[in-house]
Amino acid sequence: MTKVLIVSSEFPPQPGGIGNHAFNLAKGLQENGYDVKLVCDRRSKNGNEEFLFDADLDFQVVRINREQFILKSYIKRIKVAFSLAKNSEIIICSGKFSLWLGAFLSVLQTKKNIAIIHGSEVLLSNYFLRKLTDFSLKRFKVIIAVSNYTKSLISKLSTEKVVVIPNGFNVEVEIKKPVKNKPLPILITVGNLTQRKGQHNIINALPTLLKKYPDLKYYIVGIPTEKPRLEKLALHLKVESAVVFFGKVSEQEKIALLQQSDVFVMLSETTNRGDVEGFGIAILEANAVGVPAIGALHCGIEDAINDGVSGKLINLNTPIELLESLDEILGNYEMYSKAAEVWSRNFTWEKILDKYLEVLRKI
Repeated sequence: MTKVLIVSSEFPPQPGGIGNHAFNLAKGLQENGYDVKLVCDRRSKNGNEEFLFDADLDFQVVRINREQFILKSYIKRIKVAFSLAKNSEIIICSGKFSLWLGAFLSVLQTKKNIAIIHGSEVLLSNYFLRKLTDFSLKRFKVIIAVSNYTKSLISKLSTEKVVVIPNGFNVEVEIKKPVKNKPLPILITVGNLTQRKGQHNIINALPTLLKKYPDLKYYIVGIPTEKPRLEKLALHLKVESAVVFFGKVSEQEKIALLQQSDVFVMLSETTNRGDVEGFGIAILEANAVGVPAIGALHCGIEDAINDGVSGKLINLNTPIELLESLDEILGNYEMYSKAAEVWSRNFTWEKILDKYLEVLRKI
């Protein structure tokens, strides 16, 4: 049985796309005959939440306490990873610090090592950390980028070394087809309320949209990190009655809200700190329940939307493009809805895992 060590900067039950990706990858590899161990941080204060989560897993998770003096955590993670790497044949690293750690391990031990990049790791605002990441990536035998856009961010590396494998998704609750018979369109964004996710870009466009659709509603679902900023913007534009905040919700609640909605909208943007949308898995989750999407060009969302089929791709800060795309989708809704559902099936974890297994077999 091939032993695989996964080093991830995030892991459930704490939120985060990188963690969700690491969980599904570890679970899938274990189910396919690999012996998986995973190293990550412990984020909660007492660790009870993580302990209960890990108890149900079929693979071992080693969590490192996050110390107030963060360097202590890093040193401990290096020691633990080095110890586990000795008995591992393949090392998979996902997340910023994990890439640096993987490069360090490759210097000390000759292993078959794989880097997974999601986007923001290679656009760091700090020059020296960015150079450290560039150096680290050169130490890996294979680099997996979650989108063609993410791959373009490391264009200086050999293309033979970089493989594009998109993120995967699973819908964990039963999907019941709702009957949509409403006079008003409902737009929805699911994701952490941050600049990168771009909820403010939709709010900025609401004055234009409301002229055509005066009863339109915009559902904002996700951890309310920057909710006050978005509330202030909505008040300033006098569109607060059209915006509904739901906060963090359960999986069942999320699916129910998606089914109530007509179009998923994600106008993500790259921040000054280099935070970028590497793919946009929430779009595929919406597609799976028959909700087409409108997303931003010039980021990883380009790989998540089949333009003109499962939804539309538009430029940022162009409310008229958003309105025209909304008109197009609503005017041909049944066609877009069915096509979105079919498109989403290309990204189930069952199919994405086959791509990872192919890479592992080759190395």
